[in-house]
Amino acid sequence: MHFVTGGAFNGKSRWVKKFYQLDEIPHKWISAYNGEAAFELDHNGPIILEGIEIWIRDWVQDKELSQIRNKWQKQLAKWLEWEKADVNRTIVLIGSDISKGIVPMEADDRKWRDAAGWAYQDTAAAADRVDLIWYGISQKIK
Repeated sequence: MHFVTGGAFNGKSRWVKKFYQLDEIPHKWISAYNGEAAFELDHNGPIILEGIEIWIRDWVQDKELSQIRNKWQKQLAKWLEWEKADVNRTIVLIGSDISKGIVPMEADDRKWRDAAGWAYQDTAAAADRVDLIWYGISQKIK
């Protein structure tokens, strides 16, 4: 598993496409920004899951923080199990960093920020590689 994070509109998707040479190999790209769900995987090559903060945002409305974190950890375990079942399988998770800046005034926005932060910590711990992308430049942090 590869986790790619950084600021919004900082070139994460473009960097992933170039790093994995996705123009040259079969892959599946699932984007929360386009309203797509990423919880059933049906491809035996690289799968890129973009916008994980959006999926987490959807859970904030009807779940407590502990439930969100538990659900995320279970989903990570499923993805890791799927990935390890075949050497050709790779999961790349892309998430925008929403932890910087002013703390939101709205309770749901603060809850989302906290949930995303914990999910990103769990994702980074589970990932084999973590890259931080700022202004289109990568920094490998794991």
